[in-house]
Amino acid sequence: MTEDRDDSLEERRKRLGAEIASVRKEAEIEEAGEIRAEESRKGYAMAVKLSSEFISAIIVGGLLGYLLDWLAGTSPWGLIVLLLLGFCAGVLNVLRASGKVTTPHPIDRDVHK
Repeated sequence: MTEDRDDSLEERRKRLGAEIASVRKEAEIEEAGEIRAEESRKGYAMAVKLSSEFISAIIVGGLLGYLLDWLAGTSPWGLIVLLLLGFCAGVLNVLRASGKVTTPHPIDRDVHK
């Protein structure tokens, strides 16, 4: 009788071990999926940040150019010049935000003066 009981306990241990292994494997797969989803969300967030910085710089340049033309009567030159400057500022903002171009360190700024 104790031998049957030991056998049934051993069978239950094996079955529980197999179930635990399958649950762990499913959890690892789910965790890997969450990591990929988080990386994807970070990529989308960076894309939105970069595009908004680029577009906002162009819009600000255009609005300032339009305002300058309206006040000074230099139409369309203020709009053209400041729109191009806004485009350049937008490209620079995107490069800085993406880490391709860094701002100079304050010590380096003092050396050039």
